Amino acid sequence: MKVLLINGSPHLKGNTYIALNEMEKIFHENGVETEIVHVGNKDVRGCIACNSCATNGKCVFDDVVNETAKKFEECDGIVVGTPVYYASANSTLISFLTRLFYSTHFDKTMKVGAGVAVARRGGLSATFDEMNKFFTISGMPVASSQYWNSVHGREQGEALQDAEGLQTMRTLARNMTFLMKSIALGKEAYGLPEKEPFQRTNFIR
Repeated sequence: MKVLLINGSPHLKGNTYIALNEMEKIFHENGVETEIVHVGNKDVRGCIACNSCATNGKCVFDDVVNETAKKFEECDGIVVGTPVYYASANSTLISFLTRLFYSTHFDKTMKVGAGVAVARRGGLSATFDEMNKFFTISGMPVASSQYWNSVHGREQGEALQDAEGLQTMRTLARNMTFLMKSIALGKEAYGLPEKEPFQRTNFIR
């Protein structure tokens, strides 16, 4: 089992990393391999809707998105962590996720996803919802915890003082591990759910 953790903060070892690292400890205790990919400090441009990925099998912009695509395909679960800016995820991370999910055409069904938001005070639940949309449009179960997946902290290292937030991260990691292992057993016994041919309906003809 492997989990890919995406650090969407510009700061390599900031509060978002603390939240992800708390999960990583639990994953390792349960025999789950992990890798943290730091994207928040990268120069990532947004999608330009050129649709080149439909023919090339990868994004036209050859950067951290294409570097991460294979890791995404091979993992059993993905955790996306971000600081909160104006009740939203880091815009660099959103550009990264938009291109990563759109340009990768492998079946993401039953990969487990989890979003983690870190903020001084507010905007956590809005950011949490924003990240979950990437998972739910892709047939990916969303891992939950004892509370919304969030940690508080402003200055670097303050997240270590949020006892409830860190406990939420540990619970999330345990629940995610259970879900991934259960899905693996289910796939062995029953396979993936049957898929119908996709029906694309536009509202303007």
